[in-house]
Amino acid sequence: MRTDIEERACDLALYIIENHGTVRSAAKKFGISKSTVHKDLSQRLPAFNRPLYLQVKDVLEQNKAERHIRGGIATREKYKRE
Repeated sequence: MRTDIEERACDLALYIIENHGTVRSAAKKFGISKSTVHKDLSQRLPAFNRPLYLQVKDVLEQNKAERHIRGGIATREKYKRE
């Protein structure tokens, strides 16, 4: 069972790195909750694959820095449609 969790964490990390994805997009793609994605990437991944964790951490930090911009774009699009 442990290897399945490690494999899932690596798959999630690779998906986010390759697609510059978000935790939400990864959760939707893999059919799991955002909480599980976050736990896999922030707690489990560093324990067994530190270099991969550091790469995915950079992408997630960039997403965090840009989230207010994405929210503004989404709101603008919402009111354009109405």
